Amino acid sequence: MSLFERWLTLWVALCILAGLVLGNIIPGIFGLLSGLEYASVNLVVAVLIWAMVYPMMIAIDFGSLKDVGRRPKGLVITLAINWLIKPFTMAALAVLFFNHLFSGLIDPAKAPEYIAGLILLGAAPCTAMVFVWSQLTKGDPNYTLVQVSVNDLIMVVAFAPIVAFLLGVTDINVPWETLILSVVLYIVIPLIAGALTRRALIARGQSVEAFTARIKPASVVGLLLTVILLFGFQGQVIIAQPLLIALIAVPIILQSYGIFALGYAWAFAWRVPHKVAAPCALIGTSNFFELAVAVAIGLFGLNSGAALATVVGVLVEVPVMLSLVAFANRTRARFPA
Repeated sequence: MSLFERWLTLWVALCILAGLVLGNIIPGIFGLLSGLEYASVNLVVAVLIWAMVYPMMIAIDFGSLKDVGRRPKGLVITLAINWLIKPFTMAALAVLFFNHLFSGLIDPAKAPEYIAGLILLGAAPCTAMVFVWSQLTKGDPNYTLVQVSVNDLIMVVAFAPIVAFLLGVTDINVPWETLILSVVLYIVIPLIAGALTRRALIARGQSVEAFTARIKPASVVGLLLTVILLFGFQGQVIIAQPLLIALIAVPIILQSYGIFALGYAWAFAWRVPHKVAAPCALIGTSNFFELAVAVAIGLFGLNSGAALATVVGVLVEVPVMLSLVAFANRTRARFPA
């Protein structure tokens, strides 16, 4: 890792601070940027995520994808955690904290909305950012692609029923346009671009590894600019309600570390190689926050407690995930090669 990557946590912390300061100093500019969206997908953030994901897509060797079926353990862990465990543990933690432990600290009328927002987060496994965490842990890009692709297919049919069940309703309007557009923007387009670039490099006899090393800084810059934007968009809300933000963050943080511990320990017990074990644990830990935020706004409104809870999930995610990436890298030697 380069010196810049080794201190990535520090740069992220500085970008969080910059986002908060700028969001309060020049809210008009961030308001303008936040309005550049289609189907609740912010186009500026989409471009930055594309910059993060594209270099990793170039590393994917489609010829080796057929071998993934010979190593099913990582995929089994990911799917079991994402769809049989994570949504229900998040719902349980939300009810525990907002109906009981935090009942005297919040408006009781808002508690169901905070719970709903956390349920939406728990039921939406990550799509795009997983490739960033996979790269930072030297994960297998081919296997990560398969894990994400299978999750996306399941999400199309399972997200609405799980959320509806946990919210105790029978009808929920899932923004399918948002879901499909997000998958296209964050997966399909960079995947096609990466495949075409890889083919062109090989045809010219150039090194794929050397090329990806040259453009790798684009991933880190994209991550840092995304952090500034996300915190800038919510800078005024965070400053105005710091205690509420902290309360919402508690169950999200507990869920994140708990889910990672479960996935990572499971992979260790199954003797899964680290390049598969780390990404499969991180996929379950991270969230598809774009979808969660869009559904929360659509169901409960822009200023609802549910929308705020999903936004807090965005704010918590990067620092938490970076700490887990660091832990995974420190424990690599304990896994089989």
